[in-house]
Amino acid sequence: MSDLADIAPSGSFAQAGPRPSIRPKGAGLAAQVLPWLAAAGILVAAPLIFTSGTALTMMSLMGIMVVFSLSYNMLLGQTGLLSFGHAVYYGLGAFFTVHAMNVVALNRLPIPLPLMPLVGGLAGLAFGILFGAISTKRAGTVFAMISLGIAELVSSGSHILHSFFGGEEGITANRTKMLRVFDLSFGPQIQVYYLIAVWCLICAIAMYAITRTPLGRLCNAVRENPERVEFLGYEPQAIRITAFCLSAMFAGVAGALAAINFEIANSAYLGVHQSGVVLLATFIGGIGTFIGPVVGAVVVTLLQVSLSDLTEVWQLYFGLLFIAIVMFAPGGIAGLALMHGPLLRAGTAQRLLPAYLLALGPFLLLLAGVIALIEMAFRMLVKASDGTEMSLIGIPFDAAHLLPWCVAAALAVGGGLALRAVLPRVNAAWHEASDAAKEKLA
Repeated sequence: MSDLADIAPSGSFAQAGPRPSIRPKGAGLAAQVLPWLAAAGILVAAPLIFTSGTALTMMSLMGIMVVFSLSYNMLLGQTGLLSFGHAVYYGLGAFFTVHAMNVVALNRLPIPLPLMPLVGGLAGLAFGILFGAISTKRAGTVFAMISLGIAELVSSGSHILHSFFGGEEGITANRTKMLRVFDLSFGPQIQVYYLIAVWCLICAIAMYAITRTPLGRLCNAVRENPERVEFLGYEPQAIRITAFCLSAMFAGVAGALAAINFEIANSAYLGVHQSGVVLLATFIGGIGTFIGPVVGAVVVTLLQVSLSDLTEVWQLYFGLLFIAIVMFAPGGIAGLALMHGPLLRAGTAQRLLPAYLLALGPFLLLLAGVIALIEMAFRMLVKASDGTEMSLIGIPFDAAHLLPWCVAAALAVGGGLALRAVLPRVNAAWHEASDAAKEKLA
């Protein structure tokens, strides 16, 4: 998939001035290697900075979700295939990995735990070939509906085939009973984190490399205009199924990492909810860039863990965030950040700061009002049996009284109107900074 950085040279900022026609090979190689070295450094240093058990667990979940989101982006962002059943390959990878771990532990086979994600990857690839041969014959809405049907079929089958899926209890394993490597038992969470981090980095590098191959470019072409690809002599369905199988393989690796982390695989891994989470993460981060799903995976995991501790309706906030991203920022969080790249390079981004600060206050008022209305409505409609007394940010009040509702509504409406009033100022500042950047780059 083409990053925005790759698209930028054909845009307005790139046309502002001449570019060197020849780039030293050493500089190009350093530009490709340095981001991955920085990513590896972050993965190594993160547990040294965030040392609590909760932080280690959260970072492990982030690594798993990064692999899962990047695999989904191979379908949606790169090839244009909207799948509602990507969790099938994630879940099957997890189940085959758990069974493989039990077989290895029972028979004392000399296979270490770090190789187990290969089992999940092979399982995802095998089922990707099986289901992809059917679903990739068509694209668009038909593909989406077929993927949903396959997801429901496998999810229903998991409740029937108890010998393999274990019913509602699932299948458990013990990662500490496998062959030790360098005396690592993988009992402590820190060891599991580093195992996940290594596989996350390997998978991310592999998926990024695929996007830079002719196959990756053909996937982009099939996404944009499959008829023209066919006129050029390529078969769109063959390209789709190749991308589908590779995506399923990496999803299987993510499922294997989840099985290793939790030491269990159950039917929840296969459900539509899991497919919805990866869809949310990919869209929120941004499907227009390779880094977008990574950002989305980190944000979604962080919100899942933190919001679930703060409110029972955290899934509603996810839905609202998804709607807001689709409506106002189709490029996702990463797309919004990369929009400022040319301004930062030209040194004109600071001109946006006053306008952004001006819009921050109304936005926070709007957000506070909406959150208060949602929490009070949930208390009155769902949790009324627990009483109407509640508190937000440490402020106690009675949701049965009219005053809290009036205050929340005033914050929401007032913040929304004020934000609408300052948006022209933000747009004017953006155009001013953009024009100044064009002049500097000319």
